[in-house]
Amino acid sequence: MKPEDFDARFDAGQDVTGELDVDAARRPGRDQRRVNVDFPGWMVDALDQEAARLGVTRQSVIKMWLAERLDNLHRPAA
Repeated sequence: MKPEDFDARFDAGQDVTGELDVDAARRPGRDQRRVNVDFPGWMVDALDQEAARLGVTRQSVIKMWLAERLDNLHRPAA
């Protein structure tokens, strides 16, 4: 389907989801990249305890905490 036809169908309110390749969809800026970080043993133990308490993986705890910290860096001061 030509882009102009797709746009026309979309603008007319027709369902165009059948024309989309959702398997190839990507969110800009959300691509995964591997990073290796060495932590001291006590820190890994503390991360594992928190992960067990929350019922998630160690990686999830690290991602959540880093995301929170980075969000706080980019928030305007009150």
